[in-house]
Amino acid sequence: MSRSPLVTVVMPLYNSAATVRESLESVLAQTYTNLEILVVNDGSTDDGVAICQGYGDSRLRIVHQRNRGLAGARNTGIRQAQGEILGFLDSDDLWLPTKVERHLAHLQSQPEVGVSFSRSSFIDEASRPIGLHQMPPLRHITPQVVFCRNPIGNGSAVVIRREVFEAIRFTANLYGTEEEFFFDDSFRQSEDIECWLRIALQTHWRIEGIPEALTLYRISDGGLSANLMQQYASWERVLLKTEATHPAFIARWGSRARAYQLRYLARRATRQRDGAMAVRLLHQSLATDWRVLLEEPRRTLITLVAAYLLLVLPEGPYRWLEGRMLRSTGASQRRRIQGELGP
Repeated sequence: MSRSPLVTVVMPLYNSAATVRESLESVLAQTYTNLEILVVNDGSTDDGVAICQGYGDSRLRIVHQRNRGLAGARNTGIRQAQGEILGFLDSDDLWLPTKVERHLAHLQSQPEVGVSFSRSSFIDEASRPIGLHQMPPLRHITPQVVFCRNPIGNGSAVVIRREVFEAIRFTANLYGTEEEFFFDDSFRQSEDIECWLRIALQTHWRIEGIPEALTLYRISDGGLSANLMQQYASWERVLLKTEATHPAFIARWGSRARAYQLRYLARRATRQRDGAMAVRLLHQSLATDWRVLLEEPRRTLITLVAAYLLLVLPEGPYRWLEGRMLRSTGASQRRRIQGELGP
């Protein structure tokens, strides 16, 4: 490479042979080219590594390690990265071509912003757009907003200054020797929100979003019902860890955040067609902190109606109603994004 890359894109790879080619090519196609692509092979056993090795682009590096999970692969990427700006792309998600360019412009124009994130569009397992977007708040991201609503949404949405990771770096012995960590390797789920929350609570860096949906986030609900409680237990670990260092923050916001998390899992349960679990989780959410209904009445009521209709309607009518609602919501989201982007 003729010059050191300003941007490093870290791509964890674990048994993603079916999707990694498309993900990698979405990075190679970026309009901003002064970047390196660091694929971290996290103990894959399929053909994903061979697929990546088939590319001759000099910007691409592959590093190998025994399986440490998503957080562990990202940490290895951060340690190995040459760039001062780091982006993260999971090997089943995609970036639009202007993703890096837009985030770099955002960070360069706003020196107080350390974490730049975009909105995301949902795609299915065949990479087809679902027509829905993650629509979080983009500004005034306080620690409580991070904890209750996780505006970043997914790990493929962010581009972060290296200085931010230096500010939250910690040392631990998780694998037989002392190492520096940024994400917490002890989390196999909820590692994103744990990291974003530490950034919000422990640093002066601002977290801010840009309105474009520049990340294509792949959703798959296979086996979700069996994992819902495991996911919730992992999120509770985030709360307990944060309580040890910021007890006043958890005392004020813990129940509210727990209610939002339960509501989120209720929506996931409806997508999995588990109406009984969706209703149970939503009731638990409202019993935990009913203020979620006041703060976000539309989303809460839609989730409640969807859960109960799933219980009482046959599959055909339910799918028809669901389709109409999704199309209406998607159209509303597109109008909002276009309005914020301007003519």
